Amino acid sequence: MTPLPPPFGDGKLMAWRLDQAAFASSWDSGEGAYRLGGRWNSRGVRAVYCSVDPATAILEVAVHKGFKALDTVPHVLTAITIAAPADAHVVGAGDVPNSNWLRPGMPSAGQQRWGDSLLANYPFVLIPSVVSTHSWNLIFVERVAAGTYSATQEPFALDPRLHPPAT
Repeated sequence: MTPLPPPFGDGKLMAWRLDQAAFASSWDSGEGAYRLGGRWNSRGVRAVYCSVDPATAILEVAVHKGFKALDTVPHVLTAITIAAPADAHVVGAGDVPNSNWLRPGMPSAGQQRWGDSLLANYPFVLIPSVVSTHSWNLIFVERVAAGTYSATQEPFALDPRLHPPAT
């Protein structure tokens, strides 16, 4: 469960990632981002994309795959705990050089290079989600953040109401 902020909780920084079960053991490899590039990384950078709440992690995958795939293909939800929350660099919406980078659409080369710079300089980057604009994504490169996080995994089951039968 996502930790409550202080004073209600202990203030842990957690992130969540949803992967096909077949790729569960390599969840932090950044292989997909390495091969294709992503919103905040160029091709060749092993960025690992997570969200700070599980609902946003689900939406981030659903926007690309759809709810049918989440309902019919086994997936695993990974919970990541960041040992030192102060290691995370927070990028607010006003810090992003081009506000269009926070809108749906293809990323630009400038956007990816800017993200590459952040990922090279900080163990973790917190940045607003494009899919859920009041939520946050956490991005890191395993090689840079190695040893500063731990993870647990559990099977994921989509609420069937999100993929109802055709009428």
